[in-house]
Amino acid sequence: MVKSRIAVDMDEVIADSISRFQEWYGTDFEISITREQLHGRKMRDIIAPEHKPALREYPNRPGFFKDLPIIADSQRVLREMAQRHELFIATAAMEFPNSFVDKYNWLKQHFDFIPWRNIVFCGDKSIINADYLIDDNAFNFDGFRGEGLLFDAPHNAHETRYRRVHSWQEIGKMFL
Repeated sequence: MVKSRIAVDMDEVIADSISRFQEWYGTDFEISITREQLHGRKMRDIIAPEHKPALREYPNRPGFFKDLPIIADSQRVLREMAQRHELFIATAAMEFPNSFVDKYNWLKQHFDFIPWRNIVFCGDKSIINADYLIDDNAFNFDGFRGEGLLFDAPHNAHETRYRRVHSWQEIGKMFL
């Protein structure tokens, strides 16, 4: 098998940030939002207008990214992929500067097999030089020179321009 260079997004690809939004929103407003309600939409599209400032502020709060749940099978598959491919984490942390320490510590705790040199905190992912970028946001493929693999998430349900991957098991079959 040819060794590929693979960049992997963090939020909604290996770390479940939707759960944190659901948790904090439910606590603050006593309203439960399900993943089914999010199908094809972002959370900001379905909440009351007066709640939007709080929602925008959540990822800027210290601790938002600290202990996010891990996306199923991502650790196992990425550990195996790291033995056969060049693997990088590429997360657009520039949007949320308070996230750096939490994201880095989360990666060290859950993905300790990925060396610090292979963790990229960036804004525009088109700078990433990789064969593949696995991401849940299609706009991150704009200008990317490799192949974008769209990781299935509620907010991208209607995106059809890119090859969609539904799980880490599916990704494992592609690269292992």
